[in-house]
Amino acid sequence: MSFSKGVDLLRLAMMAASRQGICLADVEAEFACVRRTAQRMIEALQSAFPAVEHRIDDDRRHYWRLPARAIAQLLSPSADELAAMSSAIVELKRAGMSSEADRLLGLNRKVRALIPAESGARLAVDEEALLEAMGYAARPGPQPATSPEVDEAISQAIKGPFRLTLEYQSRGDAEPSWRTIEPLGLLLGARRYLVGIDLAKRDGRYRHYRVEDISQAEVLDASFDYPEDFDFRAYASRAFGSFHNDAEYGEVVWRFAPEAAGRARRFLFHPSQSSECCEDGSLLVRFKASGHVEMAWHLYAWGSTVEVVEPAGLAAMVHPYRRADFPALP
Repeated sequence: MSFSKGVDLLRLAMMAASRQGICLADVEAEFACVRRTAQRMIEALQSAFPAVEHRIDDDRRHYWRLPARAIAQLLSPSADELAAMSSAIVELKRAGMSSEADRLLGLNRKVRALIPAESGARLAVDEEALLEAMGYAARPGPQPATSPEVDEAISQAIKGPFRLTLEYQSRGDAEPSWRTIEPLGLLLGARRYLVGIDLAKRDGRYRHYRVEDISQAEVLDASFDYPEDFDFRAYASRAFGSFHNDAEYGEVVWRFAPEAAGRARRFLFHPSQSSECCEDGSLLVRFKASGHVEMAWHLYAWGSTVEVVEPAGLAAMVHPYRRADFPALP
C-alpha cells in the first residue's frame, strides 16, 4: 500500500469513528471518487480494522462504524491542529467574540488533557514554533472594545433564538435607553454590529446596533421565530464591510493600475466580485455593495494605484486624497 493510500485509510477510519458511521455516499463525497472505489475503500477498512460494525438503516442504506476505542491511539492531534486551534482563539478574541473564544479555549484544554504525556512535550515545542512562524504568538493591532457580559448575552440570544433587551446609545441619543429586540446575527468588521428587529418599531426594517455601544444586555425567556425569508449571509453581502446603507447600495467599479493589478488579483474584495483584465495591464473589479466610508478606508492604502470608476460619490471621497509615495501596497 502506498503512503497516500495509507493516509486515506486513516482518514476513512476517523470518519467511521463518528456516532453514525459512514455510508458509501460519504466516502464518495470526501474522497471525490466513484462508487466502486468507495466500495474498495470500505473493504480495505474492514480488512485493516476487524472491529468495524455494519448495519442497514431504515432507509436501506448501508453504514459502517468503527468504535473509537479501536483507533484511540491514532486520534492524538498534530502540532498543526493545535496551532490552528490556538490561532482561532486569538482571532475570536480580536473580533470581540469573547464568549466563543472562551468555549473554544475550554475545548482546547480538554483536547490537550487527552494527549499522552510522552508526546505532549514534543507537540508543545512544535506548536510554539508554528505559532511564531504564523505571527499569531504576538500580533499587535487595534481591536474592538468588548464586554464579556454583553458578548455572552448576545451569543445566548442568537443561538436560542431568544429576545434580547439591551441598554444602547445611538449616535443621535443624548442618553442610553433600553430597547427589546429579536437578534438575527452579528456583522464583523472594523466595528461589530448586532442586526435585529426592534419590537417597538415593527416597520420591516432590520436595525444595526454597534456592540461597543451596548452597555448592558439581558436574555429574555421569550423565544421567537427566525424570519423564514431572511438570509443573513445574503444580507451581509450587501455591504463592503460591516456597515450597511441602503441609499448607497449599487454598482461599484475599481480600476487598479498595471503595477498594482497583480496584487489586486490576489484579493477578494467582495463575495460577488467579478474581474476583467484590460489590454493595458490594468484590472477592473466590479461588485455590488454599500458602505462608502469603509471602502474609502481600504482604498486609501492603495494610494494612486487605484481609480474609482463608479460610484461618483465614492470617487469624490477617495481621489483627492490618493498619494504615490506609499512604500508598499496592501
